[in-house]
Amino acid sequence: MTRPGFLWGAATAPHQVEGNNVNSDWWVLEQRMPGMERSGDACDSYHRYAEDMRLLAEAGLDTYRFGIEWARVEPSPGHFSRAELAHYRRMIDTAFDLGLTPVITLHHFTNPRWFAEEGGWMGERAIERFQAYVQAVTGILDGVEWVCTINEPNMLALMVTMSRAAQSGDARSWMSPTVEGAARPVLPNPDPEVGHRLAEAHDAAREILKKHTGAAVGWTVACQALTPTPGNEDKLRELRYIREDLYLEAARGDDFIGVQSYSSQAVDEHGVVPHPQAPDSTMTGNAYRPDAIGIAVRHAWEATGHTPILITENGIATPDDTRRIAYTDEALRHLFACMDEGIDVRGYIHWTAVDNYEWGHWGPTFGLMAVDRETFERKPKPSLAWLGEVARRGGLA
Repeated sequence: MTRPGFLWGAATAPHQVEGNNVNSDWWVLEQRMPGMERSGDACDSYHRYAEDMRLLAEAGLDTYRFGIEWARVEPSPGHFSRAELAHYRRMIDTAFDLGLTPVITLHHFTNPRWFAEEGGWMGERAIERFQAYVQAVTGILDGVEWVCTINEPNMLALMVTMSRAAQSGDARSWMSPTVEGAARPVLPNPDPEVGHRLAEAHDAAREILKKHTGAAVGWTVACQALTPTPGNEDKLRELRYIREDLYLEAARGDDFIGVQSYSSQAVDEHGVVPHPQAPDSTMTGNAYRPDAIGIAVRHAWEATGHTPILITENGIATPDDTRRIAYTDEALRHLFACMDEGIDVRGYIHWTAVDNYEWGHWGPTFGLMAVDRETFERKPKPSLAWLGEVARRGGLA
């Protein structure tokens, strides 16, 4: 059983659910990149967020992690939209009204298109621009207890690396960084230079948030649960630093670290071993590894110097909801084993609340709810009721 105050929730990202995020760099990319499906109306959660939250709360969950879209809040450099800030404050108030704890993400992969045109995260004014945005958002964070500055900076650094390849003509068609398979069996390494810049941005944002809000502040890392094949421990350490530890070490001294876990991969003398294609591979090409969360949590606990952990994403892309329940049940057993060992875990937030736009693809379904893309009707899956019941009990039966 979990302790009182343990968070049980589900997560979304603004670009994946809101719809018509026309001022973002991702929207621009979607219009130009061959092989990339468009987000379009997405799940229309910009208008239907209250229904999404109500369904989560009614099921028994007590937490909703959602993002604020920088491209909406600052449509042009230095010009902040009071209406958009008010919109996100209404979302926060709606969560409070429904008894949900809001966990707010300030940056979830997407940038304002003007920021990208200035050079993005490697532009001369990048840190200053992000600071101004964070400062503007602090005005709507009254009462918010959890803020994630940047989502998966290691994946964001990877996206910057991939974007450079696309701009140089090296990429002929889109391959989502979250979808693997025969076309690209292993994701490339993120550029550490980008990683260090993102760590600088995180530090700058944390300083502003700690000064102007009472929230616990951290960032979230894609924890890949890498393991060595015999004799390749040194190769593991080398690759894990570039892919993960640079970002975990930057969280030392934070109020929490967001651990995001889906699967596990081995490392041999050549590098990361491709996911084996098996009958139980997920819709994103990942191996079915509910034990990955335990590997990820134990490593994050050590690498951060025992920073408290919040599971900010864990889930599975599958059309079979019974598999989602089975995966989550086993993942939670591994998580509870970590807690029994004395690791400080503050909550479990499932990815994702609704089937959504998976960064260039509509196929993979991670949601606790299905969405009719014509009518936007929400259809809760059995996994939502199951997880809500786990939350009510505070543990597994």
